[in-house]
Amino acid sequence: MLRPIPVPWTNVYGLARTLLALGTLGTMAFSGTGTLFRPVATQGQYPICEGVMRAGVFCVAPGNHLTATRWLCVLVLLVVASGWRPRWTALPHAWLSFSFFSGIAIADGGDQITAALSSLLALVALGDPRRWHWQRLRQGAASRRRAAALVGATGLVLARVQMSFLYFQSCVAKLPHAEWADGTAMWYWGHSIAFGAPGPLQPLVDPVFASPWGVALLTWTPLAIEIGLAACLLLAQRWRWRLLGAGVVFHLSIAAMMGLWSFALAMIGGLVVLCFPLGSHLDVALPWVLRGGSRSEAVADLPPGTDHRVDPAPEDDRTPPRPSSSPGSPGLSTPVG
Repeated sequence: MLRPIPVPWTNVYGLARTLLALGTLGTMAFSGTGTLFRPVATQGQYPICEGVMRAGVFCVAPGNHLTATRWLCVLVLLVVASGWRPRWTALPHAWLSFSFFSGIAIADGGDQITAALSSLLALVALGDPRRWHWQRLRQGAASRRRAAALVGATGLVLARVQMSFLYFQSCVAKLPHAEWADGTAMWYWGHSIAFGAPGPLQPLVDPVFASPWGVALLTWTPLAIEIGLAACLLLAQRWRWRLLGAGVVFHLSIAAMMGLWSFALAMIGGLVVLCFPLGSHLDVALPWVLRGGSRSEAVADLPPGTDHRVDPAPEDDRTPPRPSSSPGSPGLSTPVG
């Protein structure tokens, strides 16, 4: 017997989309055009419009309008981050993420993973019937979109596998280097001019770097977190929650120490996809405008799996009923079928 397909259209994948968009938006908004697009030794002037990279938005735009194009991209990413009409913004988000990674001179690993994840999450968003990706799906709406739900669930599974392999490669690639094996690697990073701790944090981290055990702990703890996240899909959900917390603290620490905030947002967005159960929904109180209802509207509580018939009003213009969560499965949305 085939297992039911988890409904992919929840605010969990919406949160991941928002984090990915904010990471790209931040770099694009707070970096000057001359910084993003400049000559790079042995490569040439960015954007480099060769091969597949010529499909990027910065190659399509006229060369003397890069600043205007950059701010137009910022506006589009603001719409993506807001969660409005995910099926309309899915492909623009994927295109802008690819364009940004391939078209700027200062791209990093966060931009690369954003390009990959936004493309996979576009498979989910293209079938999303909601007005906002923060809303609950109307009861019974998924049963009429089985093919789209299957494509969306496949996109989420592929994104989870991508993140698992990413953390596995990140951990294993460090092991052959003596500095990571003997526990001294973070001493060099901590004293780097480019990536060392900023002035306000130095009184906090300098005593740690002065201690051999402190340096070893800072070096080996990331390896343990990364290999744990690589195996996350094989673990029980209670361990996934703990690894999610460890991963968020890990990436925020990197952001605070090294200033890689866009990288942190991209990786935390990936962690949301990796660690949350498929089809889960975060119960958060949204402003009534985003819920699409009135201030006095009562929301019905339906048990999961209830076959609730809905009136023929447009699916994405009404407030979805809020099914109550079953004990032991908090926030899970109803599976298709």
